[in-house]
Amino acid sequence: MGRRSRRAQKLKAPTSEYTDAEGNTLMLRGALTVATRREYADALAGVSGGGRASTTREDAWQRAVELLFERLTVTWTIAGAPIHGQGELLARYRAASRDERAWIRDVLREHCAENFPDIKAP
Repeated sequence: MGRRSRRAQKLKAPTSEYTDAEGNTLMLRGALTVATRREYADALAGVSGGGRASTTREDAWQRAVELLFERLTVTWTIAGAPIHGQGELLARYRAASRDERAWIRDVLREHCAENFPDIKAP
């Protein structure tokens, strides 16, 4: 097998889809890098990228949820319109209603329990 053939066969992480009662779908990756796991643990512990502690436990928890959402979400389809890209997904998450955020947290917990039992989901 030539070098070009090997490059063309880049591995992709498996994905899982979760659908809410209104038919909106969240597609999540089934893999996390070691660096992401470390960054998530730091965020949950309240340590920022610069080594500084977050101002409150709530701030740390919110950042940890956002980080998991940002790194795991491939697509979020709302009312038939898919949202792609980390920037767009994170912006939509930040504008989400309380019910949407609660559903996402539940999905993240379920997904982590199934795929990453070593990760304490928010």
